[in-house]
Amino acid sequence: MAKQLVSDELWDMVEPLLPPVPPRPKGGRPRVDDRAALTGILFVLRSGIPWEMLPAEMGCGSGMTCWRRLRDWHEAGVWQRLHQVLLDRLGQAGQLDWSR
Repeated sequence: MAKQLVSDELWDMVEPLLPPVPPRPKGGRPRVDDRAALTGILFVLRSGIPWEMLPAEMGCGSGMTCWRRLRDWHEAGVWQRLHQVLLDRLGQAGQLDWSR
């Protein structure tokens, strides 16, 4: 079994930072779950494969879906806030050398 890319601990940190799901009054395709999209994003960024090569078998939606979610979350400031949350946690645990 493959190692889970988005652990429960990571998801608990990321989920509250995500913007609300935009309404879709006209319907359309069901939205890919945010956790699945994050898994696809992390897979592409860690493996270095092109977005369009994201395996459909992973259940993360298409590479374009994950890329758009990455872009939207960047514009919403999710990554900057996550960075701050991680720095705060590491600082509280005494695992950062702030003098550097």
